[in-house]
Amino acid sequence: MLVNSKVLFEKAQEGHYAIPSANVLDMESIKNHIQLAEKLGLPLIVGIAESHLGSNINLEDAALVGRKYAAEASVPVVLHLDHGESFETCKKAIDLGFTSVMIDASMKSFEENVETTRKVVEYAHARGVTVEAEIGHVASNFDENDTETLYTTAAEASEFAAQSGCDSLAISIGTAHGVYKAKAIPEISFESLASIRQATNVPLVLHGGSGSGDDNLSRCAKEGICKVNIYTDLYLAAMKSLEEEDTSNYFKVRDALQKGMNECLEHYYKVFGTKNA
Repeated sequence: MLVNSKVLFEKAQEGHYAIPSANVLDMESIKNHIQLAEKLGLPLIVGIAESHLGSNINLEDAALVGRKYAAEASVPVVLHLDHGESFETCKKAIDLGFTSVMIDASMKSFEENVETTRKVVEYAHARGVTVEAEIGHVASNFDENDTETLYTTAAEASEFAAQSGCDSLAISIGTAHGVYKAKAIPEISFESLASIRQATNVPLVLHGGSGSGDDNLSRCAKEGICKVNIYTDLYLAAMKSLEEEDTSNYFKVRDALQKGMNECLEHYYKVFGTKNA
C-alpha cells in the first residue's frame, strides 16, 4: 500500500526501531526493493535523490513505477524524494504522486532553511504529503570539496522543528554520504542523539548509513532514529554479487545485481530491528 511516513514513524518511535530508506538508480531496483519488502512483510521507504535524476531515472517514470508497485504491495511503502534541492523539485514530486519529500536547505542559514522548509511543508501538507528536512550538514566522502560535517545541536533541532513544521528531521551526528575514507567506521555521537531526542518529538532521520557499522546503526535505531538512508552499500553489494556470479547473459547479470541488493537490504532490516507496521 502506498502511504506517507507519518504513521510509520510514529510506530517506529514507539517500537524503538528504524525503517530503511533504500535509494534507487533505476526502475528495476524500485520494483526489486518493494518485492523484497513484501516478501519479508516489512515497511519500506523507496528514495529517489534529486542528484541521481538523469538518463537512468526521472521523476515521472519513478512516480509511475513506484506508485504502481507500492499500491499493489501488501506492506506500507513510502515513495520519497531524497535531498530535494528546491521548492520547485519538491512541488513537482508531490504533483506526480510522491508521498514524502525531503527539502534539503541545510547549507543555507538557519532562517533561510526554515523559510524554504515551511514553504514546502505548506504545499505538501495540503496534499497529504509528509516532509523531511535537515539541520546540520552530513558531508560527502565522494566530494573532496565537501568535507565539513556540521553537527546538529539539540537547541537548533528543537527550534527548527518548531518553526518549520517538518514531519521528520535529518540530523548530523557523525555519518557521511558515500564510502568512508580508508573504510573506517565513523564515530557516532550518541550523546548528541540523546540530547536531540530529549529536546524534540519530531521523528529523527540518519543519512549516510552505508558503512557506518552494524552496531552503530542498531544502537541508533534503538535510541531514537526512525529512518536510515542506505544507498552506497546496496550499490557495492550489487557489484560484488556481479563479480561472483556467471554473467554470460543479460538475465544472469540482472539476477546477480538483484541478489546482491536483496541480501544487503535484508541484512539492514535485521540491523535496524524493523517491525511489521
